[in-house]
Amino acid sequence: MFLHLISNKFKCLRYFSCNMVKKALVLVAEGSEEMECIITVDVLRRSGVHVDLAGVNGKWATKCSRGVVVLPDIELSEAKGPFDAIILPGGLGGSKAFCESKALGEMLKEQEPPTALRTHCVGFGKNLTSYPSVESQVMDGGNYTYKEDEVVVDGSLITSRGPGTAFKFALTLVEHLVGVEKAKEVARGMLTSY
Repeated sequence: MFLHLISNKFKCLRYFSCNMVKKALVLVAEGSEEMECIITVDVLRRSGVHVDLAGVNGKWATKCSRGVVVLPDIELSEAKGPFDAIILPGGLGGSKAFCESKALGEMLKEQEPPTALRTHCVGFGKNLTSYPSVESQVMDGGNYTYKEDEVVVDGSLITSRGPGTAFKFALTLVEHLVGVEKAKEVARGMLTSY
């Protein structure tokens, strides 16, 4: 599962700031799902969104869930908002690190918007989806409504099922940050549809 939170501040300003470059923070930690991380970063950058890839455990090389090594642009403590979006890729190891990060919890609460969400009490009452094997963890406590759709959008919270839905997830982010025409343009350039 991975998710995206759009700042409520962004939603209020989006109609007045169409020409401003949007800013996103994508997090990575040991054990993050590399496809969810890298595809999202790549698609957002292709759409003109400024993306900071932040290491939750530091700025050094980070080994993802399938052994791919990613070098973050910055460490989480260097992340300077405000951000129009914060994206948390799935992967069991990465999700655990996200849950344990108090700094990340504060950032998520500031965004006012799934295992990290529950841990930090963010987005209660919203619809979401996740990787099937973690559904029971996400739903523990009954704070969310679970959907089995590939991508679920509920207000400022956007969630997706896993690696196979990474392009659809990323293009949905582009639609919400930059617009549907830009999402279609980027999709065409990658020889996929949206």
